Amino acid sequence: MWRSDRASSPGRWLGHAHVRTDAMVCAFNELRPELIAAFHFSLGNFEDAQDAVQETFLKCWRSRTSIERVRNLRAWIFRVGWNSAKDLQRNAFRRRARPLTIARTPTTGPSPLAHAEETELQNRLRQALLTLRSDEKEVFLLRQNQSLTYDQISKLRDAPIGTVKSQMRSAIAKLRRVLGEQ
Repeated sequence: MWRSDRASSPGRWLGHAHVRTDAMVCAFNELRPELIAAFHFSLGNFEDAQDAVQETFLKCWRSRTSIERVRNLRAWIFRVGWNSAKDLQRNAFRRRARPLTIARTPTTGPSPLAHAEETELQNRLRQALLTLRSDEKEVFLLRQNQSLTYDQISKLRDAPIGTVKSQMRSAIAKLRRVLGEQ
């Protein structure tokens, strides 16, 4: 009887690993737009952001056999993603200067003047983000774009919460200085 139960439902043999793999794919698909947005700000252009997200999925997929040990899929995917983005940034081929482009174009609504002002503000913000250290930038983007709490960021980065808060304060102070000068 036990053998026939196993044979009749192939998903049961895989047990929790199968369910967790499906959960990982679903969580990744839900997070994809957030990952692209965060990496776009971090890496400076949309194409590199998409490459980092694709690499993130591949790394997550390759690690699916160890997914049973993952307690927070969202945090794990973001950690894998930030590492992928950092790897991409370090790649010598990618170090060439690239213009910071805006992926979004207005379809309806804002006037050309309002769009130009928004574009200028976004470019100033991207330029200001480039002045931050990588740890400050990561904490700032996780807090602002992903709406993670300091505690979640602390766990995600495996850093003390005090360090995370200090990095956020430092990032905000630097951004205020840079944006105030322009």
